[in-house]
Parts: sequence; C-alpha cells; structure tokens
Amino acid sequence: MIELTNPITLADFYSVLFEGQKVVLPQHVSDKVNQSHTFLKQFAKDKIIYGVNTGFGPMAQYRINEGDQIQLQYNLIRSHAAGMGDILDPIYAKSALLARLHTLSLGYSGVHPSVVELMKELLNRDIFPVIYQHGGVGASGDLVQLAHLALNMIGEGNVIYQGKQTPAAMALANEGLQPMQVHIREGLALINGTSVMTGIGIVNAIYGRRLLNWSIACSALMNELVRAYDDHLSETLNGVKKHQGQQQVAARMREIIADSQLIRKRDEHLYSRKVEESIFKDKLQEYYSIRCVPQILGPIWDALQHCTHTLIEEVNSANDNPIIDVASETVYHGGNFHGDYVAFEMDKLRIAITKLTLLMERQLNYLLNSSLNEILPSFVNLGKLGLNFGMQGAQFTATSTTAENQTLATPIYTHSIPNNKDNQDIVSMGTNSAWLTKKVIDNAYEVLAIQLLTLIQAVEALACESLLSSKSKKVYTDIRSIVPIFKEDMVLSPYLTALKDHVKTHET
Repeated sequence: MIELTNPITLADFYSVLFEGQKVVLPQHVSDKVNQSHTFLKQFAKDKIIYGVNTGFGPMAQYRINEGDQIQLQYNLIRSHAAGMGDILDPIYAKSALLARLHTLSLGYSGVHPSVVELMKELLNRDIFPVIYQHGGVGASGDLVQLAHLALNMIGEGNVIYQGKQTPAAMALANEGLQPMQVHIREGLALINGTSVMTGIGIVNAIYGRRLLNWSIACSALMNELVRAYDDHLSETLNGVKKHQGQQQVAARMREIIADSQLIRKRDEHLYSRKVEESIFKDKLQEYYSIRCVPQILGPIWDALQHCTHTLIEEVNSANDNPIIDVASETVYHGGNFHGDYVAFEMDKLRIAITKLTLLMERQLNYLLNSSLNEILPSFVNLGKLGLNFGMQGAQFTATSTTAENQTLATPIYTHSIPNNKDNQDIVSMGTNSAWLTKKVIDNAYEVLAIQLLTLIQAVEALACESLLSSKSKKVYTDIRSIVPIFKEDMVLSPYLTALKDHVKTHET
C-alpha cells in the first residue's frame, strides 16, 4: 500500500502504475481536505469567489444565483467534455488520475472529502477515465481532458473498466460506488489543473529513462563489436568534462564492458611499441556514434533528471484556481493551473529522445553499411548475398521512424494561440507537448528494437558471443529468446513488435 502523503515520489508513481500497488488516504489527509471544504463553504457565503458564485473564464463577470450554483458545476463538466482524437492508454490515464487525486488531497481546493475518496476507489479498482488526445491548451490546465475525468465522477461518459470501454454509471454500480455529488466547486476543482499533462509526463519520464539505459547497453555492445579502444570511456577523460550526465553514461558503459575480451587498451596496442606504419589499417579513433556516446547521451541523462524533478514538483503542487488557504483564512485568485513548467520539460524531453533516436539510427547504419564497418556483411546478412536481404528492409522502418521523430521534435511550448475570448491570451500547450513526447518515445522504442536485432545478428556474423562481456551476453541471450538466428529471409514485423514490447517493459 502507498500512503498518499505530501510529497509523493517518482517511486510511488512507479509502484502504483507498474507494480499495481493500491493507495490509501491517511486520516490527516482526509482531515485537511475536510477543513478546506468547511472553510470555503463558510467563507463564500457573503463574498464573491470565482467559480463558486460567478461564471467561468470571460464569463466571470456574471454573478450566479445561489439556487443555480450547483447546476453551474455540472454545466461546466458537461460543456467541457469535448475531447476528440485517440484515447489515452490506461497507464497514462491511471497516472493522470493519481496526479489529480494527489493534488486535491493537498487540501487547497475546497472539495468535499467524498471526492478524493471516490477518486481513490477508482484508482484502486482500475476504473480509468476515457481521456482524448485533443482538448485543452494547457492554460487553465487540462480543462477538456480533465472534464472527461470529472464526467466519469458524476457517473456519465465512458471509462476503461475490465479492459474495455464501459459506461461510467455501469462500472460504478458494478463496484458498489456512488457518483460524486457537487457541494460547492467540485466541477471546477477537478478540471482546473495540470494533472493530465503531468501524469503523461511522469510515464514519459519512466519510459524515457528505460530507453536511455537500453541505448547505453547497445552503445557498449557496439564498442565491443568493433573492438574499440577503451580510453574514450575512461574516468579521467570524462572527468575533465564537468557534466554529471556524461560522467554517469561513461561509468555505466565502463561497468558493462568491464569483463569484455573484445575491448582494446590503447597503451597495450599503440603506446607499448614503436609504431612504424605510415598508413594505419585499424582506426585510431572510432566514428562519433561509437566514440562520443557519453557526450551525446550525457545531456539526455541530465535532461531526464531535470525533467523528472520538475514533474514531481508539479504533482506535489496545488495547481488549482483559486487556492483556498485555511491557515491564512482567505482565498487567493491566480494562475497555478498554467502548464508552462510541464510544457517546457516535455518539449526538452522530446528533443532529447529524438537525439537519442538519431544516435541509434546512426549506429544501426554503421552496422548495416559494410563500407563503413568493414567487418560485417552488407545489412548483416547471414544468408547468401544478393539472394537474401538480412536487415535491409528493417532499416527503411528505422529511417522513416527517425524522420518522424525529427519532425515531432519541433517545440510546441512556443506555439501559444490566444483563445477563450482572449481571456487565455497566452497558453502553454502542455498537454499537446506531453502527447507528442509520448509518441516520440514510442517511436524510439521501435528504432531500438531494430537496432537490437541487428546487433544480435552482428554477434552471429562475427562469432564473438563467447568474448562478450557478461552484461552484453545477457542482452544477447534475452534477445535470442525472442528472435531466433535467421539466415533465410522471414517476416520481421512480429519479431520486432515482440522485441519492442520486451524492452519497453524490462530494464536492461
């Protein structure tokens, strides 16, 4: 069980999303939510509070009669449940639900305690909102996407339940749960925040970290296959470049190749003898995609670290408007729902993962192009050259997918479009950025699958399995358990899909 207390951590999210842990609300959390609700109910009786007794957005100048205030919240939810496009995969929807639950449990939104209780039950019983790709612009948060969550809370719309789309009313009834009742501002509190973009972003960060680790493993294996010198990975060389990411990548690669019989030491081969050749057959330095991996993946390591920190800060923040503060006995109006922090990080992560994809594609090209590597048959073809094709067809897929990532890497954070009667005159596009980053990461896993299969075929071509480091040999064994050695041409798509699924769900 994960106790939902402040702060929530990335490890907590991982436990709930990937390990199926349930969440519990400690009594002090429920008490704080109740105090916030009770205070707001009293405070708002003789004061003008946005979204309690006024309209929303540019309609805030209209006062709402007391008899219409509950209906106002239902109208808000139903009118903004206007999403379109693809549906968010369950794990991302679950992450968004957890993010919103935690934000509301901080006790700055004035919601009735029954709201967080119902959200907790939905999470623990695997009832996830149907959230659409296209919707909010990330300024008053994820208004449209979160409206679909709120719609489910009042027993309307569809949810993902028992693996399929089901009417929310049916799923709630089947679990013996009652729909949410609006007490004062529950509609606005549910939809006014950054929880969808943050929820997607946290899953993106988890998959991004795993992808980076696989790329480091592939890069280490690349170094082994080409019998690279080890000094470009040395602690001394990378230590004089004062970036944590570069040093961490180099250290990880040194750890992987530690017991390899293929990696060469420069002092043994070049420094310990008199060199008399005027033209060197062996490369003194490898191509950049092999030699400069710490310098290329290092910034990506750092970007992931900063991205994760920002996302966890966001999910531990009250990103509602207005903010109800019991301690100072007042209500603050502002813009904590604005998604710029998440939008900016998602753009940076998307650029970083695209660069990682480019590295994988270049390493793949090196393996497939016999004119470059000079040690492998064209397209790592283990069959008869000319009659068989090896990995030739798969390279087209990798190249086209990499090109798509290059296009998707364009920042959307800077593409603000005013809307909402110009009330939202500058917006973050944070949810769009998180969605695009999800797509880029998914694409990158496809390129990774192709690279991995090519690397394993290259091991066969060079007959060097017994000389690999123990960690690279484990990668080889794992991949070979999914894809057999092939010389004759075969349909690769099912194998590549199986490989993609494997690496996305397993650490190296």
